[in-house]
Amino acid sequence: MFQKPQTRRNFLACSTLAVVGPIVQKSVTAATATESDPKLQGAIGIVSAAAAAQLTGRATGRNFTLLELPQILRDELDLTVVDLNTTSFPDFAKVDSAYLSRLRAATEKAGCVLTNLKMNQRGFDMNSADNTIRQRALAEYKRSIDVASELGCRWARPLPQKETPNQKIHIASYQELCDYAADKKVQMLVENFGWMQSDPTSVSQLIAAIGHNVAACPDTGNWNSNDIRYDGLKAAFPRAVTCDFKAKQLGPNGKHNAYDLKRCFDIAWDAGFKGPWAIEHGNPDTSGFLAETRQIRNMLRKWTAERMNPAK
Repeated sequence: MFQKPQTRRNFLACSTLAVVGPIVQKSVTAATATESDPKLQGAIGIVSAAAAAQLTGRATGRNFTLLELPQILRDELDLTVVDLNTTSFPDFAKVDSAYLSRLRAATEKAGCVLTNLKMNQRGFDMNSADNTIRQRALAEYKRSIDVASELGCRWARPLPQKETPNQKIHIASYQELCDYAADKKVQMLVENFGWMQSDPTSVSQLIAAIGHNVAACPDTGNWNSNDIRYDGLKAAFPRAVTCDFKAKQLGPNGKHNAYDLKRCFDIAWDAGFKGPWAIEHGNPDTSGFLAETRQIRNMLRKWTAERMNPAK
């Protein structure tokens, strides 16, 4: 596992930044941009990072492990999708095949599915002008793609930086990961995070520049303002294969003052996106976490039913 044979193409891709050369922006087709699984349309789950307090033993009330999460999702939340984050593993740097086999078996036993691996390792920069730093980041992301592939995940996403990157380097690095992931039957994702949150066109433009084996993972919460949010979602959802349906503080009866969750859902639906929805809403109190996740689940189910069966 995790062995990377050194082909001539890989050698050239790992050479110094000076010889990266011009970026070829391949045309994006519907097939390359939206390789979603029809079986996942309408499916709902959570982003594992939403349960960060519970997975790290810091929650008020019950805590649980990542290996226990799929069964809890199915039995207590009636959900099936597990969107993974590297921070949810006990120690992602030391993850091995034995643990991955246990996680995949636990997921299958619960009747759930692992869809995505968010590669949120800190301290890696695939946009660095220093080729040594850049190659270190790409090597770690490729190892993570190996993990995603072994778990049966469809998608993986590198962590956007806060600072706007040199686009030539950023696109070249993304394309290298897309090539590597394609051989592993994994598609790379672009999520509006970090530097991308201030530009509603950032997701769609980056996907167009990368050009192959890449799609969008819109996050409803990761925008710097509501003006940017709704325009950004309108631009991203036509290219989306999965969605982080993020909700912040919920008030009585599920009221959400931060932004309009129903409007976010409607923008997705109108763009042709129908799931999977990965709920991202944490609560350090486990009873609250479960109750509020059910609230958001019920919203998504209600809105889906209304759109599928509009009143005549």
